[in-house]
Amino acid sequence: MGQTIHQMALAKGHEVPLTIDVNTEHSLSDLDTSIDVAIEFTRPESAFENLRACMKKGIPVVCGTTGWLDRLDEIKQLRTTHDGAMFYASNYSVGVNIFFALSEYLAQQMNSFAEYDVAMKEIHHTQKLDAPSGTAITLAEGILKGLKRKETWTNQEVENKDSDLSILSERIDDTPGTHIIDYRSEIDAIEIKHTAFSRKGFASGALTAAEWLVGKKGFFDMRDLLGF
Repeated sequence: MGQTIHQMALAKGHEVPLTIDVNTEHSLSDLDTSIDVAIEFTRPESAFENLRACMKKGIPVVCGTTGWLDRLDEIKQLRTTHDGAMFYASNYSVGVNIFFALSEYLAQQMNSFAEYDVAMKEIHHTQKLDAPSGTAITLAEGILKGLKRKETWTNQEVENKDSDLSILSERIDDTPGTHIIDYRSEIDAIEIKHTAFSRKGFASGALTAAEWLVGKKGFFDMRDLLGF
C-alpha cells in the first residue's frame, strides 16, 4: 500500500521527501517539521509510535493502519495536546464508504423484520494480519448501531443468534478485499457486497485525504471528507 501511495503521489506532482520502512535507513527521528503531511500505512505494532512521533513534531498525519485502535483515545489526546491534525479511516476507498452508509441504512430498515438474521464475511490477502479487518469492524459497528436486536460482534460462528453478529474471516493470496453482509430468513436472503479489484482505490482515497488535511486542525474521518 505504501508503495502504491508513493507512486500515485509522485504522479500527481507531489514531493515525497522521506520514506520510513524496512528497506530504508530512515527512522522517526528523521521526521522534519517542514513536512506538510505524513501518511501512515504500516503494521498494528508500529502504528502508535509512528502517530505519536508525528503529533509531537506537529506533522498532520493520515493513518490507514488497523488493529491498534485500543490506543486510539491516547492518540486523540495527543492530538489535542499538540493542537495537531489527524485523519483516520479503516478504509479509504470511496466505494467502501458508500457501502458503509448503505449498510447502516439497511440495518435500520431491518429492525421491523425480526425473521431475518444477519451475518458478515470478509476476505483479504494472506499478509493481512488482523482479523476481522478494520473495514469489517466498522461495518459491524454500523449494523449494531442500527439493528437494535444485535448487541455485539464476534469473529466466529455465533452461539446466540438473537444478539450476536458473526464475522467470518478468510485469508487468500492476492485478494485486495471483499466484504459481504447477508440478511437471511427461512424464505429468502438479502445480500450486499463490496469487492475491491486492486489497492488503487484505497491508495487514491488516502492521498486525497492527505491533500484535504493540510492546513486543518482536529480529528477527521471519511465522513468529513465525503460530506456524508
